[in-house]
Amino acid sequence: MDQTKTLVNAIVRGLQEKKGRSIVTVDMTAQSGAICQYMVICEGASPTQVSSLSDSVWDVVRTDTGEKPLSMAGTQNAQWIGMDYGTVLVHIFLPEQRAFYNLENLWADSKIDRLPDVE
Repeated sequence: MDQTKTLVNAIVRGLQEKKGRSIVTVDMTAQSGAICQYMVICEGASPTQVSSLSDSVWDVVRTDTGEKPLSMAGTQNAQWIGMDYGTVLVHIFLPEQRAFYNLENLWADSKIDRLPDVE
């Protein structure tokens, strides 16, 4: 579990370095049949910021843990980018897409931590 927490912390740091907004971590370890242990969700103000957030996560996680995502989706139009690190899924949305998919509500029975925005 420590390795997963280290990964979550590196992901959050990568998002904060590029001013990701409304960062949320969802602890899914108590959910039976969950597809991952944690989800990290955040938003960027524009497709350019969404892309730079995902690049930052890639760089920080690679530097801190040596891990690369198993897969990525959404990099072409950058309205939503998903990064799969196996035990952790990262979702970087534009605000409209985040509201539409509403993942926090979907997993509302999990432990959700809302992190303050970094100015």
